[in-house]
Amino acid sequence: QVQLVESGGGLVQAGGSLRLSCAASGRHAMGWFRQAPGKEREFVARIGGSDGSTYYADYVKGRFTISRDNAKNTVYLQMNSLKPEDTAVYYCAADTNPYCGGRCSQPFIYDYWGQGTQVTVSS
Repeated sequence: QVQLVESGGGLVQAGGSLRLSCAASGRHAMGWFRQAPGKEREFVARIGGSDGSTYYADYVKGRFTISRDNAKNTVYLQMNSLKPEDTAVYYCAADTNPYCGGRCSQPFIYDYWGQGTQVTVSS
């Protein structure tokens, strides 16, 4: 059983920054997703468990950075240049399979999910 606990959400003005944290038990590949009201859950970023390779959705590339501190069993999402359209509940998720192939952005491959943290970006 993998437990995930997100933190770091909040209210920020457009152009500002936030850093989300996800405390995870175990060293698995991890992803960040988000879900805005009335919309489907969408992929944000992924980081490998062993090699630390990263993968981003185009709409956050260059603004968001995913990283991990294995000594602390924590995965981070640094979000810069935030836009109102980034407003959503952000979830971290663990993939117990280190190989995602062409499905890295698909929610269904992730086995465990956190409870989510709200990020609100005001214009």
